Amino acid sequence: MTENVVAGEVRNSSVTRTWKLVVTGGTTRLDRYLAGQLHDLTRSRLHGLIGDGFVLVNGGATKPAQQVRAGDVVDVTVPKPREVSMAAEDIPVPLVYQDNDIVVVDKPAGLAVHPGPGHPSGTLVNALLAQCPGIEGVGGEIRPGIVHRLDKDTSGLMVVAKNDAAHHHLSESLKDREVRKEYLALAEGEMSAEEGVIDRPIGRHPRNRKKMAVVEDGRTARTGYQVLERFERATLVRLSLETGRTHQIRVHLAHLGHPLVGDGVYGKGSGSLGRQFLHACCLGFEHPSSGEFVEFRSELPEDLSRFLEGMRREGGLHEKTVGGAG
Repeated sequence: MTENVVAGEVRNSSVTRTWKLVVTGGTTRLDRYLAGQLHDLTRSRLHGLIGDGFVLVNGGATKPAQQVRAGDVVDVTVPKPREVSMAAEDIPVPLVYQDNDIVVVDKPAGLAVHPGPGHPSGTLVNALLAQCPGIEGVGGEIRPGIVHRLDKDTSGLMVVAKNDAAHHHLSESLKDREVRKEYLALAEGEMSAEEGVIDRPIGRHPRNRKKMAVVEDGRTARTGYQVLERFERATLVRLSLETGRTHQIRVHLAHLGHPLVGDGVYGKGSGSLGRQFLHACCLGFEHPSSGEFVEFRSELPEDLSRFLEGMRREGGLHEKTVGGAG
């Protein structure tokens, strides 16, 4: 079906929706123009459609920051969602804490957070629907209760909302950068500085739309880091996120020339580890009901701990050790 925005908007998400828009008025960014025309699509959804090639300007591929002007023709396609499973599944996931508002989980590596292309079931959401059935419908049908995500092969702490009020509160806290998120990571090579902040914008990779990259017109992204332990071929670091961009840690460390050990997308590959060495070890936030700041910690899982011990046995510089490794 073909639509013109002037004729109204179709909200039935079970069909493929298309628009052909002719720009009028002055010059503006593509993402801003679309946000003003297609009100039932969020800014993040529009960015995703542009990045995946579902938005064309005058028949050609584009990016969110491209300038559009009077007379330009913008074609937008919102593909029909793939069928996914929202069934409860008996998947063991450690629950660190839960009450009437939230549940904090220690997500294992290899588990996708919610159903999507390539993993229609067998996700954290499916596991939580079995353990916390009350989250169904909270914050959306496809991602019930989810307010932030970890990559499939990243382990560690996540908080999930159990009601709409908690979901709204946590989402706003994330938006206002009031959530404390710390990670332990093993980066390839020897990082020169003991600590610092990587302040570089992140957006879609200009040539590989399935990857992210440091790009000048990307979104603000800041990652703090502190060296914990040095080895001959790698550096153990603690990282803190001031923003939460897709693949932020992986992209920022790769940009410095020190991709995560085991990262097959931004680095050399998984090797014997089988996944990237990245673990969400600390999560702190204001509780939705009490207003108290609560904090949770997670030790390194067995596979990362075992790999790290192997590095230590092989020998390293060991010039600096700060605190613990998990």
